[in-house]
Amino acid sequence: MTAGTVSIHAQSVASPEQAPAATPPASTAPTPPSWAWTIEPTYVSTYMFRGQRLGGQSFEPSLAATYGNWAFGVWANDPVNNKNKVPGQSDPEIDPQGSYTFNVNNSLSIQPGFTWYTYCRAPLNQGFYRMTFEPNIAVNYTFQDLTLTPKFYYDMVLHTATYEMNGTYAVPLKSLGTEFDLAVAAGTYYGSDVVNTAGVPNTPRTAAWGDYWSAGASMPFKLGNSVKLVAGWTYTEGTDAYLQVRNRPRTLNTEAVGRGVASASVVFSF
Repeated sequence: MTAGTVSIHAQSVASPEQAPAATPPASTAPTPPSWAWTIEPTYVSTYMFRGQRLGGQSFEPSLAATYGNWAFGVWANDPVNNKNKVPGQSDPEIDPQGSYTFNVNNSLSIQPGFTWYTYCRAPLNQGFYRMTFEPNIAVNYTFQDLTLTPKFYYDMVLHTATYEMNGTYAVPLKSLGTEFDLAVAAGTYYGSDVVNTAGVPNTPRTAAWGDYWSAGASMPFKLGNSVKLVAGWTYTEGTDAYLQVRNRPRTLNTEAVGRGVASASVVFSF
């Protein structure tokens, strides 16, 4: 978001004798930024992350705030019950995140950011991490209702680089007072330290790599001036995903699967 300066020039018709002396045009000071907040409790039928199943039915609440070009938030995932837990993963997972947007022009922006992943109860003695930190940078290009976003992530704990391409398209449904939102993504990753060897002595380093993609749609329904319901469905799949302990043959990553994910959320904005 950028704030510009608007100048308004007013002219009146007068004879040369009556015309007042010219005065400099007044300018309006830039509007200072203000905080905007969003609370979004969400239900998902499966917790999928970059083509990997990390949980079953889950509750995913989030809190987001923007101030000018700054954005901050906290996202969480908590399984609905014990049957939906994947060992070492969300139980719960709580991820603070932030970003800053540099606007190049009306269509192009550059957005560096970060996510701090935390897993409160991950068992260290089984090779899991309780926190990792992942900076990222995105380039956003918008043309009418289409937005394309190539993005690069690097997890500094897992030593994992991820390259991702996102696309979104909004189909206006003016007769219904809403829109139909389409979203696709594809990515690839490679990490060299995905197992916490500090928690398991004499464990060699483990690498992981793979590809993933997703395609989905969602539709918002306005419930009030600052409340809306969003229903969606996405199919996501992990492909060519492997794990390899140093000096051993690679093995398939069994968490990389294909799943259809239904979601429903209520968004409160203020």
